[in-house]
Amino acid sequence: MTSKSSSSANNTQAFFAQAAISFGIALVAVAVGIAYLPVDGWIRGFLALGLLYTVTSAFTLAKCIRDRQEDSYIVSRVDQARLDKLLAEHDPFRVEAA
Repeated sequence: MTSKSSSSANNTQAFFAQAAISFGIALVAVAVGIAYLPVDGWIRGFLALGLLYTVTSAFTLAKCIRDRQEDSYIVSRVDQARLDKLLAEHDPFRVEAA
């Protein structure tokens, strides 16, 4: 059976660190911006809840996309294993006995 690795699943440590740092900076920048807005506390609270909702929705969406990609990769691996088994068992020169 041939083995193919998923290129989207193999991220480098540098890429992961860059993504995590970028997310952290963006989250802190928006939170500080909301904290220092010259508005009433209710508006600030509404914006903070909106930020929290956006972040949790982004994580949920990313998880759903990842799960769908992993499911399709597993299905394609199973299909490939079945095909490899059929090809290994098939002998084009075998004569069927009557």
